[in-house]
Amino acid sequence: MISRIDLRGAAFPEGGIDRDLLPRAELDVEAALEKVRPICDDVRHRGTAALIDYARRFDGVTIERVRVPAEALRRALAELDPAVRAALEESIRRARLVHREQRRTDHTTQVVPGGTVTERWVPVERVGLYVPGGRSVYPSSVVMNVVPAQEAGVASMAVASPPQAEFGGLPHPTILAACALLGVDEVYAAGGAQAVAMFAYGTEDCRPVSMVTGPGNIWVAAAKRLLKGRIGIDAEAGPTEIAILADATADPVHVAADLISQAEHDPLAASVLVTDSEELAAAVEKELEVQVGATKHVADRIAPALAGRQSGIVLVDGLEQGLAVVDAYAAEHLEIQTQDAAAVAARVRNAGAIFVGAYAPVSLGDYAAGSNHVLPTGGCACHSSGLSVQSFLRGIHVVDYTRDALAEIAGHVVTLAEAEDLPAHGAAVKARFDWKVPPSK
Repeated sequence: MISRIDLRGAAFPEGGIDRDLLPRAELDVEAALEKVRPICDDVRHRGTAALIDYARRFDGVTIERVRVPAEALRRALAELDPAVRAALEESIRRARLVHREQRRTDHTTQVVPGGTVTERWVPVERVGLYVPGGRSVYPSSVVMNVVPAQEAGVASMAVASPPQAEFGGLPHPTILAACALLGVDEVYAAGGAQAVAMFAYGTEDCRPVSMVTGPGNIWVAAAKRLLKGRIGIDAEAGPTEIAILADATADPVHVAADLISQAEHDPLAASVLVTDSEELAAAVEKELEVQVGATKHVADRIAPALAGRQSGIVLVDGLEQGLAVVDAYAAEHLEIQTQDAAAVAARVRNAGAIFVGAYAPVSLGDYAAGSNHVLPTGGCACHSSGLSVQSFLRGIHVVDYTRDALAEIAGHVVTLAEAEDLPAHGAAVKARFDWKVPPSK
């Protein structure tokens, strides 16, 4: 059901872990670019008409308009299961607690008397938030996109989610209810690359945005790559990943359940266990057989995900090697199920989010830990962060110098300008003084 990679003994590379040795899905975003390019160009030129055509072609639904009517949002919230509403409200409350603390304040540094640099934090003016549809419904992704944007102070935001034949061409009603609960009234029934293009270029109904965030399939990732520059993006998020660093103290029931929890997202989802305990590995393999047989989505998602090249059990000689492996892997979600898990977690450098101990499963973070579940995948956690308030803020330096403060440094500015063979730069400073630049101190 799941393969093994044995890196014990001489098999462990002396010079460090090559990422190609570790389980990883093959995702050719570059190849997908050529397929999404004509779709994006079509949306650019035909707008709403193109979106309606693609809804019929890709989603199998016939729609007359793309923007979701306000009444549909109100109705979805009114008809939402009270238990689901209560869970969403608590998820929102916890997310706000965490993301509100991420707000930044302007800061002024006096460099010299009369010379200051202020860093102002200004939110992106308008954002497009993508919420996946298809195999599952993700109201939690509405929360994870909208809350940090709201806490950052974004003034205008729009949500896009694929139209569903089952619901008359509207996005899933639970997604609509989550939007209504958060006060988002601009929602579009659009999915895939065409939704990203709608946000980037604008249509008759949707004004262009400055930034697009949110997870999606390979076509969404390819469209983000194609249109990056015209729009800002959070990341090219691919299929979900879980890595678990565990020792002999871990409970194989917990480990197996957590591996399965992410495998049920997608047949390309990655579930990786890194352990120095062959006994735990064997127990987890047995437990997988038991638990997979008793769960839903086995044939279409879980079994192919666990059996795929992106999943596996990696055996190492000890904790140090295990840490090296998980840092090289740079998982979207990393669980630490070891003795003294908090101390081990503190040593991890590369992960989108870290879940410490037996009672912090990834599922908690997916819904109600207060953390954000829009996280870097495909090893990008070695250089990128998850979605946060900071994702929607731009730092702007405001430089304010008096004449005397400029005079003090002018000689150095002119010297550096001449060293770079840019004399006009120096002349711009000289022009502010009567005859020559005063010497720098």
